[in-house]
Amino acid sequence: MYIDSHAHLADDSVIGDVENILKRAQEKGVEKIVNICTGVVSLERGLELAKKVSWVYNTAATTPHDVEKEGDLFFPIVTKAAKGKQLVAIGETGLDYHYEHSNRQVQKKFLSKYFELAKETKLPLIFHCREAFGDLFEMADAEYKGLNAVLHCFTGTLEEAKQCLDRGWYISFSGIVSFKKSEQLREVAAYVPIERMFIETDTPYLAPQAHRGKMNEPSYIEETAKALALVKNIPVSELAHQTLLNASKFFSFPKVL
Repeated sequence: MYIDSHAHLADDSVIGDVENILKRAQEKGVEKIVNICTGVVSLERGLELAKKVSWVYNTAATTPHDVEKEGDLFFPIVTKAAKGKQLVAIGETGLDYHYEHSNRQVQKKFLSKYFELAKETKLPLIFHCREAFGDLFEMADAEYKGLNAVLHCFTGTLEEAKQCLDRGWYISFSGIVSFKKSEQLREVAAYVPIERMFIETDTPYLAPQAHRGKMNEPSYIEETAKALALVKNIPVSELAHQTLLNASKFFSFPKVL
């Protein structure tokens, strides 16, 4: 059984066929899906979906890409949902200096706001970080030290992974780890202890190698699990069970036997 720890089920490209997508996920052993809401519409859709589907759970935050445009509008809505016990985490939030769609100082401002919200509501954080680990570590050490977080869709270096682990954070791997040219990322995955690892699809993005060119969906998580199990030299069933335990603990889901 799997937990897809990061999917965008409320995305325009997914929501119209979400019933069939969820059915295929169940057929592939996906037990729970963490749905990442990044704006007003996606959160509304996510909350409606969770009312209908007991094994879909929501998180929310404005991504670093969009904080300059939408951060002020969405933050009070996220705050209300978090305080209303409608979320299992805050995120995805963080810093992205690769695209820098939002000014770096604005990204930092909202990251600080989400640090405070996570502390106030006692919810864990889901980080998005690209080419900005130095600033993320510096800010987290000052404002979020010793608290629970996961680096979603990790594509950083081994040294950056080590620094995440040193801070007690989890590291989540997406279908990128199965790509033919992802040797460096597989080296990182070989190093990361399985007890600190999540798996995710990041639906509808980043379909694994066996499905490249298609829209990603939670049923494809098995391919990512297979790639990681090969790297770790363990059975897929062990990889699936341990990452299920890890995510269940992180998101405070009921205990898995």
